Amino acid sequence: MAEVALENSIYVSEKAKKKVAQLMEEAGVSDDASYFLRVGVVGGGCSGLSYKLDFDNEIKPMDQVFEDNGVKVVTDLKSFLYLVNTELNFSDGLNGKGFYFDNPNASRSCGCGESFAV
Repeated sequence: MAEVALENSIYVSEKAKKKVAQLMEEAGVSDDASYFLRVGVVGGGCSGLSYKLDFDNEIKPMDQVFEDNGVKVVTDLKSFLYLVNTELNFSDGLNGKGFYFDNPNASRSCGCGESFAV
């Protein structure tokens, strides 16, 4: 059995992949290969830092580009320092959590799962 080494990347779960595809279709950008999922970290939230998700089609000079599970993910270099080896996930359970990050870099997160601290 081959060992799988973790690369410094951003990962996308199967449930998140399906939801991203659905939302891109609803936004009318699923047929345009120039569009991708932009993830970032911004100041704010009850724990100090919050996650930001959006669709974009413009790569900036310091952007880091990843692809996992068929989803192209782009983040700025500063945000990547907080998001390295994080997995984007999606929950449609009773708690209605939506998108969330499994972030190994977060020392604590808030109850709503939308902000964190390192």
